[in-house]
Amino acid sequence: MILQVGADAPDFELLDENETPRKLADYRGKPVVLYFYPKDDTPGCTKEACNFRDDYSAYQQVGVEILGVSPDTPKSHTKFKQKFDLPFPLLADTEKEVLNAYGAWGKKKSFGREYDGVLRTTYVIDGEGKIAKVFEKVRPAQHSEAVLDVIKDL
Repeated sequence: MILQVGADAPDFELLDENETPRKLADYRGKPVVLYFYPKDDTPGCTKEACNFRDDYSAYQQVGVEILGVSPDTPKSHTKFKQKFDLPFPLLADTEKEVLNAYGAWGKKKSFGREYDGVLRTTYVIDGEGKIAKVFEKVRPAQHSEAVLDVIKDL
C-alpha cells in the first residue's frame, strides 16, 4: 500500500553498491528523494537514473539526497553505477522488505500476463522523515524535472 503524504517514512537499513549499510535515519535533517525502480541497466530504469544524474547538481544545490532502490544485488548496482557514472547510492533490497514497506512491490500486468514486481514509485521525504510527496506510476523520461519542481516548494 502506498504511503500517504504526512506519514512517517519507514526507516530501513540496506546495503549500497559497495556493501556499505545505509539507513534512512542517517539522512535526517536533509530532504531525500527515495526512488524505487525495477532493474539495473534496463531501458526505462537507465533513463530514470541518468535523468537524476544529469540533474544531480540541482539537487545538491538545495541539499537533497537521492537514493535509488531495487531488488538487484550490490554487485549489479556497482556495474550499473559505473557504466552510467551515477553519483548517488543505489540500495539493494533483495528481500523486498523496503519495497513492501513503501508499497512499491505488487501486481503488474504486461502483455496480458500478471506477475509481482517493482511498481516504479518515488517518495520525497522531508528533513523530519515525513512523506512530503509521492509519485506513482512514474514516467522515467520526465521524472527528475517533476521531482525538482516539488523540491523547490519544500
